[in-house]
Amino acid sequence: MGHVKAVDNVSFDLFEGETFGLVGESGCGKTTAARTILRALLPTAGKVIFKTAEITVDLASISETQLKLFRPKMQMIFQDPFSSLNPRMTVGDIVGEPLVIHKMAKGRQLTDRVKQILAKVGLSSEYINRYPHAFSGGQRQRIGIARALIIYPSLIIADEAVSALDVSVQAQILNLLMDLQNEFNLTYIFVSHNLGVIRCICDRVAVMYAGRIVEMAPTEELFKNPLHPYTQMLLSAIPYPDPDIKLNFNLTGEVADLADLPQGCNFEPRCPYRTSDCLACVPELKKIDDNHFVACLLKN
Repeated sequence: MGHVKAVDNVSFDLFEGETFGLVGESGCGKTTAARTILRALLPTAGKVIFKTAEITVDLASISETQLKLFRPKMQMIFQDPFSSLNPRMTVGDIVGEPLVIHKMAKGRQLTDRVKQILAKVGLSSEYINRYPHAFSGGQRQRIGIARALIIYPSLIIADEAVSALDVSVQAQILNLLMDLQNEFNLTYIFVSHNLGVIRCICDRVAVMYAGRIVEMAPTEELFKNPLHPYTQMLLSAIPYPDPDIKLNFNLTGEVADLADLPQGCNFEPRCPYRTSDCLACVPELKKIDDNHFVACLLKN
C-alpha cells in the first residue's frame, strides 16, 4: 500500500469578503483541503495562516486550547442537510448550540439571537421548537446556514452546500448566501464539483486534481480561457440547451490513485496532449498572466 497524499503542496491566498471556489472530481482532495484549513483535520505539514487586523496566527501549529479561541471565526456548512442536523434537537437548540459551546449567550438573550438569525435566513421564529424532520431539504440547509452564522464568523466553508438540493432550491440558497455575504462581510470557500454553481457564486476558482491545484484564476477568466487540459475537459462537459452544440468531452480513465500516483504529472495518463516530458517532473503552479496560474509543462 502506497503513501496517500490527499492534499499535496496546495497553496493559495484568500482575501477578505471574496468567495473562493475549489472544484474538481470526487476524490481530488478539495474537501480534505477545506477541512484542513478549519483544522477539522490536522495537517501533517505546511501552514494555515489566519490573518486579521489584530492578529496573525498559524492554525496548523497552535494548541487545541488556543484553537478554541479562533473557532468562532471559522464555521462550516455541510453537504447533507438531512444528516448534518441532530434529529433529537429542536431548531432552537441546533442553531443556538454554538452560542452555548462558546459561552456567548444564554437564556432570553440566546433565544432572541436564534430568532434574529432565523429571520436572516428566511425562516419564521415560530419554527424554533420544531424538529428537523418537519422541514424540507432547502429549509434544513437554511437551518445549517443559521447555525454557522449565529456567532458571526469571518470565514465560512461551504462543502457542496447545494449539491443535495433541487435546482430551483439551489438558486434560492445561493442567492441567500450572496445576500448574507454582503450584509455580514463574510468570506467563503465554496467546495463543489458543479461548475455552474461555481461560476454563479465565486470570485476566483482553483481547480484540483489528485491532491494538487492544477489551475487558479478569476472565475470569468477561467471559464473564458482555461489553460490546463483538465480544466478544458471539465468545462467541455457542461451541457448547453442547444442540440446543435456538440460537446468535445474526451476525458477518459479513472481519477489517479492517490496511493499509487504516476511519475511526473498526475494528469499525464488521461491527458490527450501528454509528451515524454510529462513523465519527467511534477509541474509547478506558475503565474501565466495577471492572477492566472497553471501547473502544466505545455504552458510553463
